[in-house]
Amino acid sequence: MPESPRTAPPPQLSRRGFCRLAAGSALAATFPLILPRRMHGASAPSNRIRVAQIGCGRIARGHDMPGVLESGLADIVAVCDVDSRRAAAARDAVLAFYRKHSLPTPDVAVYRNYEEMVVRDDVDAVVISTPDHQHARNALLAIRAGKDVYLQKPFTMTQAEGVMLCDAVQRHRRILQVGSQQRSWGPSEQFRKACEFVRSGRIGRLQHVEIGLPTDPTKPDDPEQPVPAHLDYDAWLGPTPHVYYTEQRVHSQKLLPDGTPDVGSRPGWLRNDSYCLGMITGWGAHHFDTAHWGMDMESSGPLRVEGRGEFPTNEIWNVHGAYHVELAYPGDVRMTVSNELPNGIKFIGDEGWIFCTRESEAAQTASDPTGVRTALKPLDASDPHLLDPAGVSVQFLPSTSHHRNWLDCVKSRQTPLAPASVAHSANNACIVSWIAMKLGRPLRWDSAAERFIDDPEANALLSRPERAPYGVGAGPRV
Repeated sequence: MPESPRTAPPPQLSRRGFCRLAAGSALAATFPLILPRRMHGASAPSNRIRVAQIGCGRIARGHDMPGVLESGLADIVAVCDVDSRRAAAARDAVLAFYRKHSLPTPDVAVYRNYEEMVVRDDVDAVVISTPDHQHARNALLAIRAGKDVYLQKPFTMTQAEGVMLCDAVQRHRRILQVGSQQRSWGPSEQFRKACEFVRSGRIGRLQHVEIGLPTDPTKPDDPEQPVPAHLDYDAWLGPTPHVYYTEQRVHSQKLLPDGTPDVGSRPGWLRNDSYCLGMITGWGAHHFDTAHWGMDMESSGPLRVEGRGEFPTNEIWNVHGAYHVELAYPGDVRMTVSNELPNGIKFIGDEGWIFCTRESEAAQTASDPTGVRTALKPLDASDPHLLDPAGVSVQFLPSTSHHRNWLDCVKSRQTPLAPASVAHSANNACIVSWIAMKLGRPLRWDSAAERFIDDPEANALLSRPERAPYGVGAGPRV
């Protein structure tokens, strides 16, 4: 086994007010966002946005790349993955899209090192679809290179990374959209409508929010395997400790009958807390974001949190299992997060309740592997009259495509639906819930200072050591 490179402490992060701003409207008035140089000029409105894709696995191929290509506003001109087979297959998929639609085909370059790709002058924007532990460094280097960013959720792996990324978005005046696509969800737009109804007072005074999330399975650790020749495993590990390679830890190496890599199966890294905190951030990033949206607390956070969770002793599939978290928010609003609740968000007031979830998850108990469903619908209420669209006083801009909204904002320099500040607040709530589950005792949280009150042990979990030469504290390697 190769010697593990030294571990570097996380950097001391500056404190700027950006991450506590709501939606960025005040920021936009003060700091005009910069349009990429290549898109200036009389014909700029007709210029297509040139996008580079970082990470070419399941989410990229099934969601992010189609979202960009089908927008009609952008071309994917470069793809990058530390697994060269996946990168090559992604390039072929892009080319196949243009051929299928009889469109002019751009040159699509293939990279293994994203640091070389993001400094290209002819790239305007970057989509990041990597494991969670790589989000912060990928996004920071792209932003510092002057690129706008679409970043898969959760925003960052740690709170400390989130502070640094928010600061970079402000200082470099970039457009960053986080993949909280429930803000743009489906033809019925049930998440947006639920938030409009709640914020319009349909359920009276909001008292309680319930969030139901799934859990992940565990299994015994697989033994060490040889590192595939086409995988830069050290770069895949990035800032995390060096540990032996096994497919169970990373992603599938299977090939489909046509010889292309299998990118459809759920990767193992989603079950390891060096690379992902589990469903509390994996799906929680979506549901907490919707909850904050409906609560009108997108720039706020909890005051107190208490939780418990089951954590396997396995080294590889070791993210939390069953859990229960209670949070207290300003205005005497309680939040309960549990795998025993129906998968979705339920807003409960003194005059009724409104529930929303994805169509495919309608009313399924999050922990129920049998898929048994109740009578709840994707958008439901204690009284059907609560869902009457007439007379809604709070309305948000509809959007049926999260990627299209981002690309529109790249051109207009307006604030996207899920900007850095909003994503950071939701991600913080997920992270403090995970810390409460780890410590198993009540914690007090100062959402303005973004610190636990009088609890050094809890505050120590807001950041992680970084393995050199990777992480947010390291410079580019090009």
